[in-house]
Amino acid sequence: MKLIEKNIAERLLKIKAVKLQPNNPFVWASGWKSPIYCDNRKTLSYPAIRTYIKNALVHCIMDLYPEAEVIAGVATGAIAQGVLVADELGLPFIYVRSSPKDHGLENLIEGDLRPKQKVVVIEDLISTGGSSLKAVEAIRKDGSDVLGMVAIFSYGFTSAEEKFKNAKVKLSALSNYDAVLTEALATSYIQEKDMETLREWRKNPSAWKKD
Repeated sequence: MKLIEKNIAERLLKIKAVKLQPNNPFVWASGWKSPIYCDNRKTLSYPAIRTYIKNALVHCIMDLYPEAEVIAGVATGAIAQGVLVADELGLPFIYVRSSPKDHGLENLIEGDLRPKQKVVVIEDLISTGGSSLKAVEAIRKDGSDVLGMVAIFSYGFTSAEEKFKNAKVKLSALSNYDAVLTEALATSYIQEKDMETLREWRKNPSAWKKD
């Protein structure tokens, strides 16, 4: 496991941005039952962790996409961290709404984005990939080039990975589900007996039911 994956996982668990409850599952907005819940907005309330994540995103972008001209955040979870990253890199920032405004200019993309600009998209969390790829589609339809997407955390669903592959979008996540499980087990947050439940869930999350 990469050091950055471990360090991010450790910090997310420490502030309960990630919670694991294999014996008392959460219910997501989609209706899925899940032994994990992730809310990376909580990281914004902890300056040291917020800065650590910002710097990790910045270094990832500098390494993978040195030609980036614009940073885009996916509303709403990635707006704040996207602004921090854009500011650190000295680049323009835009964000993409989940749906167009119902008044005024009815914008879907907020901020100034010119045709053919090279954009890196920031996302806080990758689950099914649907909302993330809608943002990519909006940017592409506006005439700009999406170099890739950088996320704080990904569940690593096979179906999501296929969607990104089919959409020809390179995805990089600072940390992931496997790293969280490894760190949670190492710190006794969960027990070895919980691992089977947690691994089974990810195989088919939409149909998973706790026995």
